[in-house]
Amino acid sequence: MKIAFSPASPYVRKVMACAVARGIDGQIEKWVIPTTDAALIPVNPLSKVPTLVLDDGKTLFDSPVICEYLDSLGSAKPLFPAAGPARWAALRQQAIGDGILDASQPRRREIALPQDEGRIGYIQLQQGKVKHCLDDLEKDAASLSKLDTIGEIAIACALGYLDFRFAHEPWRPGHPKLEAWYASVVNMPALVKTAPVA
Repeated sequence: MKIAFSPASPYVRKVMACAVARGIDGQIEKWVIPTTDAALIPVNPLSKVPTLVLDDGKTLFDSPVICEYLDSLGSAKPLFPAAGPARWAALRQQAIGDGILDASQPRRREIALPQDEGRIGYIQLQQGKVKHCLDDLEKDAASLSKLDTIGEIAIACALGYLDFRFAHEPWRPGHPKLEAWYASVVNMPALVKTAPVA
């Protein structure tokens, strides 16, 4: 199988971090491609990364779908818990991690454009979403473990993206528990092997 890959994409990073955690990253060929390349349209009508092309030619896209597929491969402990409270907690955490990315990625493009009242308002709205997510994670930081679930991987990738693209807006002040948790996982293989490249 191969993955349409952009080395700076946090969504691709999340997928590859899952693959590393599952011990199957060596089975995935990286198809390095610009994030909006027309070559993706035949395999993904959304023409975006990540897109996973399976050995039979079928494709999967959107990081939650790809991560759940990868979790069905190999023999490592599942990242998606079985039905019940643990599963809902992990999926909620994944939604928060993805939400931070969803609010951050478009903001990078907006900052580069001429600023008017509407654009400034949009940027502030997205900044507020990130702050609220960080505050929520700070309250629950004690429940986080060592990248054992999809939720924890998504959160770690989101915090890494904030460091990568928004270092001028540090997230650590006011979030000491979350900072301590991130420091405890940032050097784990799933994150080290998938560190973004500008």
